Amino acid sequence: MTINPYAGSPSSYVSEPAAGPYSIVELMPGVRNLCEYVRLAAGERVLLLMEHTVDPVVVQAIAAGAAFRGADVRILSVPPFSAGGWDRGAPLQIETAAFHEADVVISGTWWGEVHTAPLFFDQIKARSSRFLSLHMTATAGALLTGGRLPAEVFYALLSRALRQLSGAGSIRVTSGRGTDVTFSGLTFDPDPGALRPGDWRPFPYGGANFWPTDTEGVIMIEDSTVTGVPGEPVRLTLEGNLVRKIEGGAEAESLRRYAPEGFYMRHGLIGLNPKVRIAGGTQFEREKHAGAFYCGIDGLTGGEPVTTGPGFAHCDCQMDRPTVTVDGELFIEQGRLLLLDEPEIQEVAARFGPPEVVLDDNPVMILPRRYTGLPGK
Repeated sequence: MTINPYAGSPSSYVSEPAAGPYSIVELMPGVRNLCEYVRLAAGERVLLLMEHTVDPVVVQAIAAGAAFRGADVRILSVPPFSAGGWDRGAPLQIETAAFHEADVVISGTWWGEVHTAPLFFDQIKARSSRFLSLHMTATAGALLTGGRLPAEVFYALLSRALRQLSGAGSIRVTSGRGTDVTFSGLTFDPDPGALRPGDWRPFPYGGANFWPTDTEGVIMIEDSTVTGVPGEPVRLTLEGNLVRKIEGGAEAESLRRYAPEGFYMRHGLIGLNPKVRIAGGTQFEREKHAGAFYCGIDGLTGGEPVTTGPGFAHCDCQMDRPTVTVDGELFIEQGRLLLLDEPEIQEVAARFGPPEVVLDDNPVMILPRRYTGLPGK
């Protein structure tokens, strides 16, 4: 018997509900924010790299938004990518060639193209394209919820969070399921905002990403790339930034087979977007919700961590309602991001609408469209 209340989340775009054709109207505030975030300009060549199973209404909404801004839009429908380099030998010549010719790439994949060598971060940074990734979020639900938060509000939250997090000695994450893990030796992604040439960013914008050099403690998996929501508890024990033990039933054995040489802790992310869904949302949506947390473990190569290449055997582990302390100071309390109550954040939110509405983190209350656009509109 599973005990996770979010166990009904879909497992691929095939299992996502289809949107009605007229719902394209309600997706446009999220698409507008997407286009502004990628700094889309008239005359630019835009590639929509979409898996075959993405809802056509979502593809049409993004294409229409880009075309309205005067972009030269191309849509390439591709087979689904595999998780964590599972199918690392897949030929991607067409995708790679199209990516090299685009000014902007908007990618709608489930597991994320960044797990594949030809489209890994080093390849993106070597090009002049701006790469926006909707990994698990090329959905009507994601555009309707997390996509509606104005970028200015998110970056106020991120800036405030990084002031506290960047100088931290340690981050401790606990949960009611038994997670108790501490990260130290932290490096944070500064994420300067709207995309520049060679940048890769996820959408909806979501959190503060970091890389630890040491991780100690226990993680109880609530949901992960490999296990989904496990039917019985799966427990990871970490020492010295390495996963030393994997305990549990069938799902634990699946995780061990996924990376026979073992795992190390690659990165973590603290969610900051109050409008992202939890219930009914995909794993890569829920990770971005204000007050959520996830971390990614990578397979060892030759028994060693290799951080310079793709995350082959990469497995993301989700915690929906954690408590997080930063150098002993409470930062998230049982899934409630305390920064949402700070006056400087409330002041930024007030430029778009009532702060109690714009910043409300109830994931089923959709932000009214009149509060999603330009300040004061």
